[in-house]
Amino acid sequence: MDANSRVGKIDLATFETFLLKRLGSRNDKVLVGPLTGVDAAVIEIGGKAVVIAEDPIFPAVGLPLETFGWFTVHIGASDVAVMGVKPELASYSLLMPPGTPNEDFETIVEAIHQAALELDIAIIGGHTGYYPVVTVPIIGGITVIGIGEPDEVVTPAGAKANDVVLMTKGPAIEATGLLAVLYEDDLRRAYGDEITEAALARCDDITVVKDALTAKAAGPVTAMHDATEGGVLGGLWEIAAASGVGMEIEEHLMPSPPEVEALCSMLSIDPLAAIAEGTLLITVSAETAPGIVAALEAERISCAQVGHVIADSSRRVIARRDGQVSELGVPDQDPFWPAFFAGVEKLGSE
Repeated sequence: MDANSRVGKIDLATFETFLLKRLGSRNDKVLVGPLTGVDAAVIEIGGKAVVIAEDPIFPAVGLPLETFGWFTVHIGASDVAVMGVKPELASYSLLMPPGTPNEDFETIVEAIHQAALELDIAIIGGHTGYYPVVTVPIIGGITVIGIGEPDEVVTPAGAKANDVVLMTKGPAIEATGLLAVLYEDDLRRAYGDEITEAALARCDDITVVKDALTAKAAGPVTAMHDATEGGVLGGLWEIAAASGVGMEIEEHLMPSPPEVEALCSMLSIDPLAAIAEGTLLITVSAETAPGIVAALEAERISCAQVGHVIADSSRRVIARRDGQVSELGVPDQDPFWPAFFAGVEKLGSE
């Protein structure tokens, strides 16, 4: 794909061959730096592991600014929680176009404040301002920090042969929630009110903070990863690649919410390839898995065992529902983005 036409994260080859070779000075305090599939950095200070995650956040078309503020905190906090450490501190940069109504500014800041209270996170700084090059309010970056013991840290590089693979909620959680807003009328006509409302409600599930902290407390777990861009297929491959192991996954074992199936079918999207912020992937020993599933279910978070880890790193496959066996991997382009921009254009023409 031409670099100028790409939407979303940079491709894996550019990340590995260009960015990873340009990381400034070496510092022995860095315990976990930038790696494929790793959600946050870990540095050592005074014998403690400091977990730091950074994310930009963009407003979703059709959703209220309160939701934008909630996403800001939960998406950043999720990247810390999947490392096995509770998120505690945050800073953010709120960039707005000149002329942004004060009411909008106050709504965003209040929503961030309330979400931080909900997760017991202190806002410690950041930057707020108005800039002509900005066309809508955006979070240039939210930085979330958690502090724990070095042996508490979990990374996607910890999966071991004979572990089982668990998955919460189902695929395409974020894609379903955001696209349901853009295609709400079409979804209602095709599938009715119950499916449509369930799809819209998936916006409330775009977080894995509770998933990750619950799994870690019920563990031990060997690896956790939030299935963001590239979806479940990409997220599973990233764990396998980071850990140097293989995987055998079965789609028919996955949680499959009917609203996700409906939305993805209507838009001809492969749900396993679409952005799935809110879906937590976990590897754990077979003996520990039932306790983790039970703990998550007790928190009303659906979870299922979807496969297992194998020693052969050359075999990373998934058996699809139609009987085909295909390779795990990060798609060249997340199918969410073309559907998203088509939906925005459609909404603007109505």
